[in-house]
Amino acid sequence: MDYKKILSRFKDRNILVIGDIILDHYIWGRVSRISPEAPVPVVEVTKESFLLGGAANVAHNIVSLGGRASVIGMNGQDVAGEALMNILKQRGVNCDGIFTENRPTTVKTRVIAHNQQVVRFDREDKKYVDGKILKGLLGYINSVLLRYDAVIVSDYQKGMISAELISDIVKKARPKEMFIAVDPKVGHFDFYKGVSLVTPNVMEASNGSNVEIRDDKTLLKAGKRLMKKLSCRAVLITRGEHGMSLFEKRKVTHIPTVARKVYDVTGAGDTVISACTLAHASGATLEEAAVIANHAAGIVVGEVGTAVASAEQIMESFK
Repeated sequence: MDYKKILSRFKDRNILVIGDIILDHYIWGRVSRISPEAPVPVVEVTKESFLLGGAANVAHNIVSLGGRASVIGMNGQDVAGEALMNILKQRGVNCDGIFTENRPTTVKTRVIAHNQQVVRFDREDKKYVDGKILKGLLGYINSVLLRYDAVIVSDYQKGMISAELISDIVKKARPKEMFIAVDPKVGHFDFYKGVSLVTPNVMEASNGSNVEIRDDKTLLKAGKRLMKKLSCRAVLITRGEHGMSLFEKRKVTHIPTVARKVYDVTGAGDTVISACTLAHASGATLEEAAVIANHAAGIVVGEVGTAVASAEQIMESFK
């Protein structure tokens, strides 16, 4: 397959990302002593940075890979919400579908010292969207959905993704056979029936299938059970240092990892679903798309903090 040709088509593809948008806040520093007040390290802060997380990072990945992205989600009427919107706009993501609501913007703050995460604390409101807000979201999604080449649902279990929302998207997309990919979360697998692709990690796949993945035999059982349970076209299980396993109706393909070094897996799932969906929308088979996604993931795990890959980096990785 001519991967260069597929990557060159990314610029012509327009992807809709629906899900939980998150602001990733990083506090960087160094540790040289333990606190006299408690047995905890004292981090001397050297810098702070703000990055996109969740569905916002998926959209950023699409743009970084050369495609076009629009994101639908919610943020709060707060400083974090303003910061998130500013970063999205700077990255070239269409934010027309972001609804500002009376709830805090989801913020994950990570303290990093000497390339190691010391602690993380989250600010969030995880109650499900309902009532008028849900009605408004569904109305907006229905009005724009068919303009796009594919849809990614980025579920971080922060209240945006519900069974009703997924069901509505699938119903609207089915007549056009629109490709819908879902990055799933534990506890929500019953929501995803009828989508095209789900991309769980091993823990999520184990939980969603009720099969503890311990070896190749249980991996095959879990993947096939998820395919049947969700009535989807494919399941792509990401397996860390063991690469990925793609389950389709008539075959299973194991793809070994290409990562040379792993510093931080934060956001790797966002990169996988972004690259896989964009590649498939650009004419790649699901197997070819998974190979491209595997190379993209190998790039981002070599960076500390939420990172993205470019089409040029992926081509270099193939070489």
